[in-house]
Amino acid sequence: MHRRNFLRNTATGLGGMAAAAIPSRAKQTRPASPDARSAAGQSGMALTTDFEGGSLGKVVKVTDTYTRCILLGEVDQLGRNRQVSWYYFRIDGAPDSELTIDFTDLAGEYNFRPGNHAVTPDTPPVYSYDGRHWEHVAKENWYAFEGSMRLRIKPAKSRLWIAHVAPYTTRHLAQLLGEIKGAPGLESQVIGKSVQGRDILLLTITDPGTAQKQKKVVWLMFRQHAWEAGSSWAAEGAIRFLLSSDPIASRIRRETIFKILPMQDPDGVFRGGVRFNAYGYDLNRNWDVSDALKMPEITAARNAILNWAAHGGRIDFFLSLHNDETNEYLIGPPSPRFRNLGQKLFEELTRTTTFDPSHPYEEDPGKVTPLQPGRMDVAQALYYQHALPAFLMEQRIARVRKLDRCPTMNDRMEFGKDLVKAIRAALS
Repeated sequence: MHRRNFLRNTATGLGGMAAAAIPSRAKQTRPASPDARSAAGQSGMALTTDFEGGSLGKVVKVTDTYTRCILLGEVDQLGRNRQVSWYYFRIDGAPDSELTIDFTDLAGEYNFRPGNHAVTPDTPPVYSYDGRHWEHVAKENWYAFEGSMRLRIKPAKSRLWIAHVAPYTTRHLAQLLGEIKGAPGLESQVIGKSVQGRDILLLTITDPGTAQKQKKVVWLMFRQHAWEAGSSWAAEGAIRFLLSSDPIASRIRRETIFKILPMQDPDGVFRGGVRFNAYGYDLNRNWDVSDALKMPEITAARNAILNWAAHGGRIDFFLSLHNDETNEYLIGPPSPRFRNLGQKLFEELTRTTTFDPSHPYEEDPGKVTPLQPGRMDVAQALYYQHALPAFLMEQRIARVRKLDRCPTMNDRMEFGKDLVKAIRAALS
């Protein structure tokens, strides 16, 4: 979730921990919450979050088939901007009857403006019986109340998982990296460490057999916010396509260098966070300040981008991809140099992909959130401070008109492939 000029109706080495002291908010593991364990054990049905990415909050058992969940949410380093955009839990021992689950405490704050609600009637949960294949809950089983939502579901099996969107964890990324390791044209490097010592990765994909100097260079950044799992599914789709034997992919590799930052907040993804790193900093704000200790994820990405440029590397296009509850758009720098590129990409995406824009292509006005410095996002900082062609895109998790339904993880992967083709067309 990014920002607009109005309030919205919303919201490999991936293992080792750093030896440095970690603030109390930075969980080293993902145990089930005590509330979830104790409430569940009384009836034989357990709601747990004892796995990567799990998050739920306090669980109150009302009856054997009615449970109330007070969602955790997450605040920034100032204790402000509470976001409630993520829940992910497992039900064990579900009875053979309809369950009612209420989600409460949904009110949030966005860019210091209260009233934000990320979980809405337009953002139904997904559920899975194996933790791998996910379906959206039918609209008639997802109800809106004042400040809360109600889910009704009759489980087909005694174990199921429920989440805000189909999860994509550090394990998914590790599996992908294992599958593509050694692929021709792929280079993987660790450019830094997160607060908790997880690798910040940069993947480079191109055809090493063709001259590098004349190639255009595209940078793609994914998963700055932990809850935006759709961004990672799109990243995987883009990576798999770029490394495939598809004739178009082969031509793109000959013509282009892709520099891909696949997961900018591995700590948040691991612990089931929302949009802040382990010290509470939003990794898509704070790009106009520098703090390598508290925001090492930003430092690593910024250094990689600027060092590339400083050593003569071209940057023809940069895109940061995000998810939003209800909006979908592309926004770019207010520059005659880059206006045509942004407009061409917008038209190509609209014509050839599931991109379903909420409004026409727009240029970033460069307004910084009031009250404090440190509010520039990555695209703003790269353009206003370094004159780079940096763009930002949001994809909604609610119903997409072109699909006539909410997008799935397979839709996101397909979009990743189509995004690469659209970028190539816009740059040609």
